[in-house]
Amino acid sequence: MTIKNHHEAAKDSDKPDHLEGPEELYMVKMTEGDIPEVTAIEKACFSTPWSGDSFKSEITENEKAIYLCVKKKEKLLGYAGIWKVADEGHIMNIAVLPGFQHMGIGSLLLENMIRTAVDSEIKSMTLEVRESNVAALKLYEKFGFYRAAIRKKYYEHPVEDAVIMWLDL
Repeated sequence: MTIKNHHEAAKDSDKPDHLEGPEELYMVKMTEGDIPEVTAIEKACFSTPWSGDSFKSEITENEKAIYLCVKKKEKLLGYAGIWKVADEGHIMNIAVLPGFQHMGIGSLLLENMIRTAVDSEIKSMTLEVRESNVAALKLYEKFGFYRAAIRKKYYEHPVEDAVIMWLDL
């Protein structure tokens, strides 16, 4: 699937339940203007969503944070964030708008996070994922992440263990 930059993307469609073609997707750095759509996706995807203020702090104050968004025309379909700590990258979030899941957008986000990590001289990446989130586990494993450990009772609402995953770059 091809990602066009913002200037190459068309801007006249807003169909919420399908992708018309890969040429309509583009990747941009998250801005403050994206936060309302990002927080809506957070609320739809996670039982303990981050607030708009949390995202604002991440993109305006946290020098370790890099956040990217995938858009179709002007509609934000998904986002991902990573912290660069020394030569390691910690994936903070990856989420795709319900209705656009299972269409390759999560893969595009992860692929671009990995590319960003390599460009930033990150040597390895890590993340936590709910043990029951089979789709996410398969996605990360598809990109070479391996299961390294279990973090007991990491998640709340509902309480659940996290699988800690790593990728050596």
